[in-house]
Amino acid sequence: MSGVKTAYDLACEQLETTPRRWLVTGAAGFIGSHLLERLLTLGQEVVALDDLSTGHRGNIDDAVAASGAPADRCHFLERSVVDADAVVDACRDIDIVLHQAALGSVPRSVKEPLATYACNVEGFINVLDAARDAGVSRLVYASSSSVYGDSPYLPKVEVRIGNPASPYAATKRVNELYAEMYRRSYNVEVVGLRYFNVFGKRQAPDGPYAAVIPRWTRRMLSGETCRIFGDGKTTRDYCYIDNVVQANLLAATTGPEAALGVYNVAAGNPTSLNELFDLIRSKLAERRPEVKSAEPAYESFRAGDVRHSYADVSKARERLGYEPGWTLLEGLQSTLDWYAAL
Repeated sequence: MSGVKTAYDLACEQLETTPRRWLVTGAAGFIGSHLLERLLTLGQEVVALDDLSTGHRGNIDDAVAASGAPADRCHFLERSVVDADAVVDACRDIDIVLHQAALGSVPRSVKEPLATYACNVEGFINVLDAARDAGVSRLVYASSSSVYGDSPYLPKVEVRIGNPASPYAATKRVNELYAEMYRRSYNVEVVGLRYFNVFGKRQAPDGPYAAVIPRWTRRMLSGETCRIFGDGKTTRDYCYIDNVVQANLLAATTGPEAALGVYNVAAGNPTSLNELFDLIRSKLAERRPEVKSAEPAYESFRAGDVRHSYADVSKARERLGYEPGWTLLEGLQSTLDWYAAL
């Protein structure tokens, strides 16, 4: 029936009616800046915490500008979640925490396991403990599809996980264990979101740990060759950033009897690397005809990479009211428009 409001519509209306004070960690990053933008658009007050080690101050400035909100509703703290005192300061008078700060990338974690552990595990425990002491009403944190590890089951269902295939995956699994312990031991309301391959505007296209969609987009536009690790038949579940924002706000506001736990956040469809390459090439060729001739270079599989991954999102749909409103094609169109305009 047209005109029927979704759970997300109702959650946004409720937030506009009753604004909260939020902490977004990793707010200068890709996902964090989109959460910041949406919260400011809805009239919320936000403390944005980021040490700018991988994020960019420009993302915060862009988010504030895009929201149209007064600049004084965003309070930026250039500090790290590894600094326990900084996190305590950031959590003061906060209603809801959206914890996004992390050192991402499986290859980076293989190269830098100690730094990955410090940020992703020690930093997360700092956030959990500060939220507990501050009496925060709800903490939503970013987990990852990487926790499914070597589990062969498809689609990925929350109750079936495997052994971690990388240090990054191990840190996210530890996060889930600590979150559950804090819930049981300290009665902290905590919700985990297992992100599958998130993409969208503001996602960094450069550097050795850039995600595949922005990296390939930039390389095709520059006339450079894109690399595919393996035979190109590896599959992933690509999830547009607006779907992730929706899941976070629903997880933050849905009643505790339904919300607490861990949820897949994805589009719910597998796409191979070969298929993704073809989609990006065909869409970019509509603007730049010379891109039609682009061909990938195939290289060896990377250590720590999982072969196949896509999600069952029925738990998030049933308990949170999550509905991934953006398909891969729709999200790619919006994303490529943004990169092409840079």
